[in-house]
Amino acid sequence: MESVNAEFLLRLARDKSMAGRQELAETISDLFLGNTQTLSERERALTYDILSQVIHDVEMGVRRNISKQLSDKPGAPHDLVLMLANDDIEVAYPILAYNKVLQDADLIEVIRHRTLEHQLAIAIREDVSEVVSDALVRTGRERVVRTLLENANAAISSSTMEYLVEQSRRIDSFHEPILNRGDLGPDLVQRMFMWVSAALRQYILDTYEMEPDVVDDLLEKAALEAIGTPSRPMGSANKAQELVARLADDDAVSPELLVTLLQEGEIPLFMTMFQRLTGLRERLVRRLVFEPGGEGLAIACKSAGLGKAIFSSIFTLTRKARPGADKATRRDIRHVLNLYDHMTEESARHVVRRWKRNVGYLAAIRELEVSTVGHA
Repeated sequence: MESVNAEFLLRLARDKSMAGRQELAETISDLFLGNTQTLSERERALTYDILSQVIHDVEMGVRRNISKQLSDKPGAPHDLVLMLANDDIEVAYPILAYNKVLQDADLIEVIRHRTLEHQLAIAIREDVSEVVSDALVRTGRERVVRTLLENANAAISSSTMEYLVEQSRRIDSFHEPILNRGDLGPDLVQRMFMWVSAALRQYILDTYEMEPDVVDDLLEKAALEAIGTPSRPMGSANKAQELVARLADDDAVSPELLVTLLQEGEIPLFMTMFQRLTGLRERLVRRLVFEPGGEGLAIACKSAGLGKAIFSSIFTLTRKARPGADKATRRDIRHVLNLYDHMTEESARHVVRRWKRNVGYLAAIRELEVSTVGHA
């Protein structure tokens, strides 16, 4: 067609026959696919106005095509773009993901009233503002929040980031995208250090500047919080040691006793017995027993010759011993059991010997993990 004719388009829009629908679809497609002459400003405005009136009568395929054509048009009329943004996701996606005409208020309304797919499309936009990020986080949908965190261009307020860091205590899938963001403050990094996996702890040490003393203090704090009590008074510690020594003399120390002590809530006595069994320092025992992930615990149990069933019970029970902590997830259990299965007792003992010399706790875990993965 040579030029835009308003009466012609309106007549087609009113024609409900199959032939009329088809001709309208072809005409609109020609306009937006560039199969006609370049539109003047007046013709473009006229076309947009007509489209706004007939858009809901146009078949899905044509609406989808129009949406694609308008996705990178900064001059598209707001009302038309907004209608497309609230359409089915097949139509709305290009507009929500790429169009710059939509304002924050428009996006927030879509987030509140449309589907998960609409929210995901908004989460990948190049220009997500703090208020839009807040609205996405308020959906409470893990997949939406994770997509937002993975968007390096999304602006996230400090208060919202602090909230998400706290949420990452129970939502593992938030760990990596949060730590990969460039706007994460050092205080939040230190907070996450206490509950991410050993591999991510090593990533934190490699990426962020943290003094070894700070790291030790954080892990010590995590262990003390886990058992819900400060370090035992010397007298109490001596009594536990004396009891364990008597049990050892009577050959009463057994792997099954370790599990029984945990089941009965005798955490301090378990810690003393485990310390004697592994030969590790008390502070390090608290760390590896109660830290998230359980990699250090797997190594210590393997080095001491504790069987897989005993280790699995100890791992599960020590997770329960953390006040307010979630139980170990199936994924946590699969991960540490896989590590336990693929390491040898000799490799585990080698790591424990390094720990006894106070050498590279996290680095030793990481090296063993890498070696076991390589031989899996």
